[in-house]
Amino acid sequence: MFCSKCGASVPAGTTFCSNCGQPIPGEANPTEPSEPAVTTPAATPFPADSYATPPPPIQTWQPPVAVQPASTVGYAGFWLRFVAAIIDGLLLLAVRKILFLPFGIRTGMGMGMGGIFHGGRQPQDFSQLMPMLGLLFRIAIISALIQWLYFSLMESSVWQATLGKKALGLTVTDLEGRRISFGRATGRYFAKILSTLTIGIGYLMAGFTAKKQALHDMIAGTLVLRKL
Repeated sequence: MFCSKCGASVPAGTTFCSNCGQPIPGEANPTEPSEPAVTTPAATPFPADSYATPPPPIQTWQPPVAVQPASTVGYAGFWLRFVAAIIDGLLLLAVRKILFLPFGIRTGMGMGMGGIFHGGRQPQDFSQLMPMLGLLFRIAIISALIQWLYFSLMESSVWQATLGKKALGLTVTDLEGRRISFGRATGRYFAKILSTLTIGIGYLMAGFTAKKQALHDMIAGTLVLRKL
């Protein structure tokens, strides 16, 4: 070791320099600089409330909600559909009477029919029948259009049913129970021609098929459902 004041050599463990009396620090070596102490900053703890479990939400009283029972549906059989068809037929008949009666009177249809079937003057040749036949043809066309639009528009509407079906709680749907389009309702209506050509067996199929489908329902991919 060396004295920091006079530079004299002093033995290790000496308290004062023997040459100049300078105090000698114990075990320190002035020739070797001491490394600065590295201090590690203390970790800042999280707030105590961050570890705490959040309080449960405050329960407020609410009035009980009445649970409505889910409406169930089933397949409509032959007789329900038959009664609905009678109701629709009577309604359409009344509409045709209202629409065509003034038209028939104005064109003299009543006089022509009376002359042929009630002992009146008989037509002399076929040309005298042409006006009346033309009138009957126009009435038949208009009647067919009314019937087609009635069934197709009503069954593809929000009601999903004609007035006869609506009165009995019946609805027409696709195979997934959804509302059908006007195009599918039109196909279902004209498929009834095949049910008629089978001598009515196509309609009777609604009484014994698994999903109570008539022939025209199978062709159009539709169901007729009823509320239970």
